Amino acid sequence: MVSISMLIREQVHLAPLTTLGVGGPARYFAEAYTEEDVVEAVEFARSRDLPLFVLGGGSNVVIADRGFSGLVLKIAIGNPTRSVTTQGRVVFITGAGYDWDRFVAQTVEADCAGLECLSGIPGTVGGTPIQNVGAYGQEVSETIQQVRVLDLQSMQIRTLSNVDCRFAYRSSIFNTSERGRYVILQVSFALRQGSKPTLRYADLQQFFAGRSSEPTLTEARDAVREIRRRKAMLIVPGDEDSHSVGSFFKNPIVPHDFFEQLSARLLSAGLQLPSYPATDGFRKLPAAWLLEHAGFTKGYSKGRIGISRKHALAIVNRGGATAAEIIALKDEVQSRVMERFGIALEPEPLFVGF
Repeated sequence: MVSISMLIREQVHLAPLTTLGVGGPARYFAEAYTEEDVVEAVEFARSRDLPLFVLGGGSNVVIADRGFSGLVLKIAIGNPTRSVTTQGRVVFITGAGYDWDRFVAQTVEADCAGLECLSGIPGTVGGTPIQNVGAYGQEVSETIQQVRVLDLQSMQIRTLSNVDCRFAYRSSIFNTSERGRYVILQVSFALRQGSKPTLRYADLQQFFAGRSSEPTLTEARDAVREIRRRKAMLIVPGDEDSHSVGSFFKNPIVPHDFFEQLSARLLSAGLQLPSYPATDGFRKLPAAWLLEHAGFTKGYSKGRIGISRKHALAIVNRGGATAAEIIALKDEVQSRVMERFGIALEPEPLFVGF
């Protein structure tokens, strides 16, 4: 049996460690503050033939009511952010357990552009490469330079380049082809010092409409946080609409021919289907629009769960809900959107223990 020096706790309630606030206990639970802690925790799990789940900020996960029968490893590596200047970029290097919004604030304070539109997103730095987090016109794949990981196949620490991560819309190797292989330890971001903020997104353009001067990075960050607050996409104590995983469904990307056929059918019924450019031959559809026109409007309630009053894509826990109730609403939404539009909505969060 492997000798363990770190603290391993038993029957730890996981719901309070998530933004959605549902889920049962972990059979075993550990917090890793160093890379050595991560290795030790993995060895503990393997010595007892336990399944392993790596938890970050708990902002993009739905945990089953029965909990998790193995070891939940919470990554708390929060090494102070370091920065170096190389090839005209400022590279910020930070631990996977560091609070994401705090990190973004530090980059903005350093007058470095590239992450300002990702302000206010809950969770930790290590969670962002997994689903290639994006919002308001930016994605982390645009600035991630390297990801330092523990490879669970070889038990060696490796450094993966941006190309190695194979980023795409809301995906990477970490949640597709190599799911479960790596534990993210540290992420490096290459940012542009002194550059203007990214204002491609309509909500941001509207926020600053009528201004004669260019917004600063700080003003752009503040605007993003305010827009997120209005949509209950900012964690605010006491606001039940923020008890969610954020956007529960991905915006579907469909072939152009399918879009044209669906658009024509809906237009004959008096509905204009909005869309955005995607890769060649495809269109991206707003999942929020599909939900609302399938009957799941803002404020929809079903007992202890519902849809946010401020954002149609957020399934919320109105207090005391179970994971089973969340899943039931998810299934109902997917079924009705498929029935109405012929589109299979794909959830964004990770489902654990089901």
